[in-house]
Amino acid sequence: MTESTAKADAPAADAAGGTASSLAVSPTTAAAPASGRAGDIHIETRGAAGLITFDRPRALNAVTTAMRAAIAEAIPRFARDPMIYCLILQSATPRAFSAGGDVRELTSWGRDDRDRARAAFADEYRLNWALDCLARPIISLIDGAVMGSGVGLTLYGTHRVAGEGYAFAMPETAIGLFPDVGLAHVFARMPDEIGTFLGLTGRTIGRADAYHLGLVTHCIAAAEFPGIVTALVDAQPVDALLDRVHHDPGPGEVIARRELIRRCFSPSSVLEIIGRLETLLLTGLESAAADWVRDVLADLRRRSPTSLAITLRHLREARSRDLREVLEIDYRLACRCLDGHDFYEGVRAALIDKDGHPAWQPARLEDVTPDLVDGIFAPLGQDQLKLPTRAEMQRV
Repeated sequence: MTESTAKADAPAADAAGGTASSLAVSPTTAAAPASGRAGDIHIETRGAAGLITFDRPRALNAVTTAMRAAIAEAIPRFARDPMIYCLILQSATPRAFSAGGDVRELTSWGRDDRDRARAAFADEYRLNWALDCLARPIISLIDGAVMGSGVGLTLYGTHRVAGEGYAFAMPETAIGLFPDVGLAHVFARMPDEIGTFLGLTGRTIGRADAYHLGLVTHCIAAAEFPGIVTALVDAQPVDALLDRVHHDPGPGEVIARRELIRRCFSPSSVLEIIGRLETLLLTGLESAAADWVRDVLADLRRRSPTSLAITLRHLREARSRDLREVLEIDYRLACRCLDGHDFYEGVRAALIDKDGHPAWQPARLEDVTPDLVDGIFAPLGQDQLKLPTRAEMQRV
């Protein structure tokens, strides 16, 4: 969920079996009118494909509640249609696939209608889970920035195609949030603590790193995207189609730093991670590596201390949780962020006043106590989000 930080920082096999005929995403926000314009997203059936096109270029396709609700309504319809072979997600603008969720919408509701803001988070995580459970090939054609909510709409599909302008980031710690939409499940399973590095720093990576980390399945020139859509509309087999035009992107910049990242980002506290980075600067690193370490330290020091602490704990605990459990914890943490200070302050500094100087509370990592973090992770009781099991989602 990262529309603001996109402006600040941006530039598999088939799905699990099952008919998915009962897939349903029931939005809890239905009683209140969803914000956004109908023209921001186009959903249609074209031949053998369900086609979803994001068309909100001035906001870099930041996903509104109205856009999300339209997708949620379409998924069970596509799942029940025996003539639909696959679902395609694409952008009408080459500037971005999606810069994330519309966080200005969320912070406005968080101040004036907290229940509506909570419902918006719940609906988003239900949609992420529904996409993961959908028993159809889902092909995302991604060029430009893909962040926050945009990642959540693409990552659980079977095929994620990166154009040459692809730029991935989950920079939520810069606005007082945490990498949500289930990304803790993904980051926790990346090799050499690269997921920890990406989750804490919010760094943007290109398609070479994304391909080697499994965030994308194919690297294909964006000029090929219209032809891919045409072929899928004609029900051509997706794997053979994409494999034919895929090109290995070569080495990635983050992958090249994997040993350094593993050494520095393996501790269980952010303070210790920072300490290891600072110690490295005293060991006579070659200049390029030293510059990289300084930049990483600067990134971490700009982030919300509370967000860094909850992100690291979430990533560590996600190693033993499945995606459904991680999304349920995401909701717990998101609700606590709505009740706190840093989310509103981060959005103010990045998007509203655009001064780039958030006043975090607490302002120092040393003041983010274990009790404070425990309170953020504490159960919500009867208000906790409970997602259906995969079997329930795919029950006839």
